[in-house]
Amino acid sequence: MPYATAKDGTKLFYKDWGRGDPVVLLHGWPLTGDTFDDLAIKLVEAGKRCIIPDRRGFGRSDQPWNGYDYDTFADDVAAVLEEARIAQPVALVGFSMGGGEVARFLSKQGRQRVSHAVLLGSVVPKVAQSDDHPDGVPQAKLQEITQQMQSDRYGFLQTFLKQFYGVGIISHPVSQGVLDASFQQASMAGARPTYAAAQAWATTDFRPDLPAFQGVPTLIIHGSSDANVPAAGTGRKAAEAIRHAQYIEYDGSPHGLFETDKKRLARDVVEFLTAGSRGTTADTSASAIPLTR
Repeated sequence: MPYATAKDGTKLFYKDWGRGDPVVLLHGWPLTGDTFDDLAIKLVEAGKRCIIPDRRGFGRSDQPWNGYDYDTFADDVAAVLEEARIAQPVALVGFSMGGGEVARFLSKQGRQRVSHAVLLGSVVPKVAQSDDHPDGVPQAKLQEITQQMQSDRYGFLQTFLKQFYGVGIISHPVSQGVLDASFQQASMAGARPTYAAAQAWATTDFRPDLPAFQGVPTLIIHGSSDANVPAAGTGRKAAEAIRHAQYIEYDGSPHGLFETDKKRLARDVVEFLTAGSRGTTADTSASAIPLTR
């Protein structure tokens, strides 16, 4: 199994599947690259090469004390690309906190290194509520999450993952097997990485990174019923700021789109990454939310 070495010596696990134009799949918190297996299979079948890292502190990567900030995360992606000997532009697909890595990689490494950008249920442009971002998540709610994690991390994760997939008394969009597998992935992370990475996605403001998307074909997909990263403060705002982006909102879908909307998500991402310049225009089809420009 391949590992890359980060600037600080951290060993970063990644999968390298297929041949063709490279696609880097950046997972969400608190999971691992395994969440992208089904999408990666479809991309490989479509002629792509998929690079699927486990973020530092998660999955099979090392668990250092430091480095849980987006500048380091972006550098880690560059280290994986170097180890995989990929010099050509790559398509970056980021789910949830992975969307922040897409934004920071673009602004730090340069848009010339990126062929396409895909934000799935992403934290871009900002999660936390503020005076200039009223649609964000209230600070009190973010503090409550931190307190619950530190009080009973495993109990919190079990409850969190139900909301992640929209599981309720009546609604069961995923099986118990999916919940169990996700809990297992989340449990692989150490306590320090879990807390520090949550602090990073909850507090980082990616609005200064948004100009770096200019000229890069961009697809944004978000669930309208995402209770973890609400679309009003993230997906819709990102689509408004990245004016050439194609924005698709899945009506009634929760955060964990890679399981709840597996087939549709694979179709939309594969079509976008194999359709050349089609992704550079706003989507006003029935499956998308037209934006006022």
